[in-house]
Amino acid sequence: MDTRPGYAAPGTPGRARCRTGAAYDRRVTASSLLLVANAGDGTISTFRFHDGRLDRLTVTEGVTGCSTFAIDADRDLVYAAVKGSEPGQPAGILTLALDRDTGVLTPQTRLDLPEGGMNYLALTRGGTGLLGASYGGGYGISSPVADGVVGDPVSTIRYPNLHSVLPSADGRFAYFVSLGADLVAQYALGDDLALTPLDPATVAAPNGSGPRHLVLTDAQDAVYVITEFSGEVLHYARDTASGVLTLQGAASFVDPSKDLGHSALGADPLANHLIWGADLHPAGTHLWASERTESTLGAVTVGADGSLTPPAAFTVTETQPRGFVTSPDGAYLVAAGEQSTTVSLYAVEGDGLEFLQRVETGRGANWLRFV
Repeated sequence: MDTRPGYAAPGTPGRARCRTGAAYDRRVTASSLLLVANAGDGTISTFRFHDGRLDRLTVTEGVTGCSTFAIDADRDLVYAAVKGSEPGQPAGILTLALDRDTGVLTPQTRLDLPEGGMNYLALTRGGTGLLGASYGGGYGISSPVADGVVGDPVSTIRYPNLHSVLPSADGRFAYFVSLGADLVAQYALGDDLALTPLDPATVAAPNGSGPRHLVLTDAQDAVYVITEFSGEVLHYARDTASGVLTLQGAASFVDPSKDLGHSALGADPLANHLIWGADLHPAGTHLWASERTESTLGAVTVGADGSLTPPAAFTVTETQPRGFVTSPDGAYLVAAGEQSTTVSLYAVEGDGLEFLQRVETGRGANWLRFV
């Protein structure tokens, strides 16, 4: 039997097959690339993805402390959140041009952010708008983008420990997740990218849960949010006309055999063996979630009505998987670890993973996206 980490032999838990969902209608292609931000090294690795394997093309330096980026695939532009590279330089958003043949990223322009760096970036309106969430700064922004140049924010919103933001597919709404206030702030996005609060302006997450990252369904009728402290995926129904969210239910994504305790803001999860949820991505009829204390990945099943069922099995992966990504067709998953220098590639088999490859990337890898 193969004993590589993350591998489950055929017929064992974690290899169950299921009917594929709508996400499987999209395909990764022979020209697909994978970008990985290595915050510890201040670099971004570019990999060519082909025939179920990753080959590293190049490593771009000069992206100090990068832990998030957004990709405009149509224009081959990458917007990376960076820290100051020299004393006195503020954090900022760096625009880089992507060469698809070599994988090289070339700096173009930079927007300074004196109030603090971004922890999450998302493009909207066909790449003409950029949304950002700052955890340390406690603020979110909406900025115009023209010819790769990110303009000064049109709107700035403030909530404690903002951890993520995503727009609706039609670019009419935006959702900011506040870990510190246990809520999702919901906004209409104006023609000028101005943010106007909906009614109600926020929707609550369970008290002390620590909401972190979110995903919208392809149908745009639901939003799912992963929590850092309670280890749950929260299900919010979404009114596609008004944009308003309504909490429906939740399911745990934590391995119950590990007896992890409920965490809290400021707690040390490793020292106290507490839940430490991180990232969330869809693949077919499942939502994959990562937990860092035990370094696990688990697949929450999404029912036809949007309801959630906890994972039946768990895969141990790279140490402290703060970030991972599923391929656009849902057939592959790549996980990084904050305390490793490698990423692991898996084939997604329903609610299980088959280990395929481990490759070097850099220190503190924590953000990955296919392009």
